Amino acid sequence: MKMISWNVNGLRACVKKGFLDYFAAMDADVFCVQETKMQEGQLELELPGYKQYWNDATRKGYSGTAVFVKEEPMSVQRGLGEQFPDDEGRVITLEYPQFYIVTMYTPNAKRDLSRLSYRLAWEDAARTYLCNLELQKPVLLCGDLNVAHRPIDLKNDRANRGNSGFTDEEREKMTALLEAGFVDSFRYMNGDEDGHYTWWSYMANVRARNIGWRIDYWLVSAQLATNIQTAAIHPETVGSDHCPILLELAF
Repeated sequence: MKMISWNVNGLRACVKKGFLDYFAAMDADVFCVQETKMQEGQLELELPGYKQYWNDATRKGYSGTAVFVKEEPMSVQRGLGEQFPDDEGRVITLEYPQFYIVTMYTPNAKRDLSRLSYRLAWEDAARTYLCNLELQKPVLLCGDLNVAHRPIDLKNDRANRGNSGFTDEEREKMTALLEAGFVDSFRYMNGDEDGHYTWWSYMANVRARNIGWRIDYWLVSAQLATNIQTAAIHPETVGSDHCPILLELAF
């Protein structure tokens, strides 16, 4: 089973930069996107053989997620439930007989950390939501989780400590999620190799010099770790300031 996750940073713009070519080449069973920055219907996206599920932000041109799948799910849920309203279109959950697939676009704490308290509340709500799902069946979580978990997950860790996406608080929330029973598929398969990133600033030559952060993930319930066949990053694929990430599982 082949699955892709990609923060496209505006799907309409990404389509103009080769999204459909990559989509066709991957021929994935599941293709999750974050930061669509559009409302469903603003783009005529023809994906033959795929069902489309969208969660749009109330605010136009902001946030948003979508999932494109070959197999129709048993159920679809948007958001984290009534306890934590999601008017920013950040979560879609698809239920299948063997597992749940969740795509997530975690809120950014902002450069001045003005949204850090909201971000931390989101983290607690998301962890509770995911753990409740896991009581029923295993979970596959993907998306832009907006955190570099360990120093090896970004180029300049010392200079960035305390910055948005690398605060101690955000990193601790990721640790808590992993300790709750989830496995970082990329680290599971690739160990402590550094230099692997999924996001680069638009500043001149930053991507060419690979000065980046790994903030996009496929996390899986621990019981599915042995099913992982491939966990890879595709930095050569452009079209966004993020690159796609691949997870292949044996079932």
